[in-house]
Order: sequence, then structure tokens, then C-alpha cells
Amino acid sequence: MSVETPAPVVGRSDDVEISVVVPTLNEAENLPHVLPRIPDEYEVILVDGFSTDGTPSIAQALRPDVRILRQRGHGKGDALAAGFQAAQGAIIVTLDADGSAQPEEIPRFVSVLLAGADFAKGSRCLEGGGSADFSFARRAGNRFFSILVNVLFGSRYTDLCYGYNAFWKHCLRHIDIECNGFEIEAFLHIRAIKAGLRIVEVPSFEARRVSGVSKLNVVRDGFRVLWTIVHERFAASDRVNEMDDALASARRY
Repeated sequence: MSVETPAPVVGRSDDVEISVVVPTLNEAENLPHVLPRIPDEYEVILVDGFSTDGTPSIAQALRPDVRILRQRGHGKGDALAAGFQAAQGAIIVTLDADGSAQPEEIPRFVSVLLAGADFAKGSRCLEGGGSADFSFARRAGNRFFSILVNVLFGSRYTDLCYGYNAFWKHCLRHIDIECNGFEIEAFLHIRAIKAGLRIVEVPSFEARRVSGVSKLNVVRDGFRVLWTIVHERFAASDRVNEMDDALASARRY
């Protein structure tokens, strides 16, 4: 593995197209605090999961160029998978719609990729990051899962269950999404390790959601994360354990 220190930037963000995937479920009141802060030159893909509060209409009004996908399945993982498939950019960024993630941090993630990383993974636990919304239960669970994954997979993650990420689109050929819930973050980070991707953690600050109540259930989703870790550790994984020649030739700088 390979959680590394960023190298000097060797590319320019205006040389690559960036797609931002935003999963939503009844986030109409939060979108005004998110979409206007995403740079105009980025492609924005909003994947809506059966909202009843007019979320797609609000998104269209805030950002006329937004691409809106109607989710066919259920869950955050399913929504992200749909957005990844539709993304046209060479770089894909995952951004929550509740106002907790800061769109102004996107260039920080992109610069890490331009410096040579495959996967830029947000961390609230590095110096320069933080959270205004870490309950004791969430913090303890995240800490436990991070240590468990580090022991089982030889990683050095400081924040396993954070959903702010950016990666080169070519990485998707090595990370088949096989989950549909909030365990998606743990799943992506484990698959990235198993695929031998070059991963760099990026300090990130998580604010409180602007409005509404999180759909995350600490107990239920905690068990889903635990099951994902155990399954990924002991399932046959020849297909994702080795980085093949296609990955090396597809890397962009």
C-alpha cells in the first residue's frame, strides 16, 4: 500500500475535465449551500434517490448545466455507482449534498492526483482537517474500523469512513462496486488498497449538515461496514489483488 505523502504537482487542473458526483435524497434545502460553490467548469452529476421535496428542480434552478440522473436502485453506494458510470471527466470527485463537505477543497484533492496519485482520500483526522459533526459513537466506530482495516490490509488509513474522495476514472476498472449502502466508503477504500492504487490522504474539514437529518444509522450501517471489511478480507480476490499492466499504462499525470 501506499498511503503516501503528496509529490510536487506535475500537471494543471485546467488540462483535465473534472466530474463531481452528488448523491441526493431530499436535500432541497441544502443544495443552495453546495451547488453554487462548485466551480462552473466542473461537470456536476446529481443522482437523485426518489426525493419528494423537489430536489431535482432546485438543482436545475441553481445550476442549469447539472446532469440529473434518477436512481434506479436504493442507497448511497448504488447512487455513486450510477454517477461514476455517467461521469465524463478524467477525474471523479464524490461530494455529499448536505453541506458538510466543502467544495472549496476540491482543488486540494485534484492537485494530489496531478502529482501522481491514483486516489485522493479525504481525512478528518489529519492535521489541517477536522469535523464539527463527529459524535462519540461515530468517532469511536470510525477509529475501530480504520485500525481493523490497517491491520487486515496493511494500510495506514486515518479515516476509513469519510466520503470525500477524488480519483482518476481509470481506477474504476479495478474497483467494481458491489454494495449499495453507507458502507460504500469503506468498500472503495479497501478495494483501492487491494488494487494496488497509489493513495494519498488529504486533510478535509467536515461541517454539520445544513438542514435535515442524516440517513446514516450508526448501528445498522456500522454492521454493514464490519461485514464489508470481513468479506473483503476473506473473499477470493485474485481479480483485484494485483495491479495489472493496464493500470500502469492508463495512469495520467
